[in-house]
Amino acid sequence: MNLLNRIVAILLWLLLLVVALLAAVQPLAVAEWLQQQGSALAGWLHAMQEAEPTNFLVGQAALGIGALLLFGTLLFLEFLSLRQRGVRMRTAEGSSVELDIASISRRLEWELDQLADVITVVPVVRSRGGSVDVRLEIETAPDVDIPLKTDEVVDATRTIIGQDMGLKLGRLDVRMRTAPFQPEWNQ
Repeated sequence: MNLLNRIVAILLWLLLLVVALLAAVQPLAVAEWLQQQGSALAGWLHAMQEAEPTNFLVGQAALGIGALLLFGTLLFLEFLSLRQRGVRMRTAEGSSVELDIASISRRLEWELDQLADVITVVPVVRSRGGSVDVRLEIETAPDVDIPLKTDEVVDATRTIIGQDMGLKLGRLDVRMRTAPFQPEWNQ
């Protein structure tokens, strides 16, 4: 999205530069040309509306819907790209640092995977202001004590985020599932 934004911005600035230079050099000629083009466009639109009123209405609707879809999608993608990719925090000495969300996820995955009876950990971390929201998908051994393991995972996550990484933990959502029992075959 950044490349598209840069290309569009460059083209718009170049167009505005050319228009401003033309208006500065020949202001009366530019005004007269714009007036002629506007009159010609208005005359053409009136002729199209009188000749084919239904097609004119369909064209208006198509132009409006097309513009809404195109520019609405571009605006949505622009706001989507504004989402923070990291968490900004202050160090003890007063300097500022931004910690990448992917780094937080990798650290949580590695640390929580070290816990006994934890098979897989899939963390989803989102930045919200100065804090992080964490959702954990955890798969454990089939015979684990779920309430005890959940408390252990929550405590470990709070320690990793709060003490080890120096971040503020927002919402923590832990979803546990156990691996299926493997039948033991007697041979």
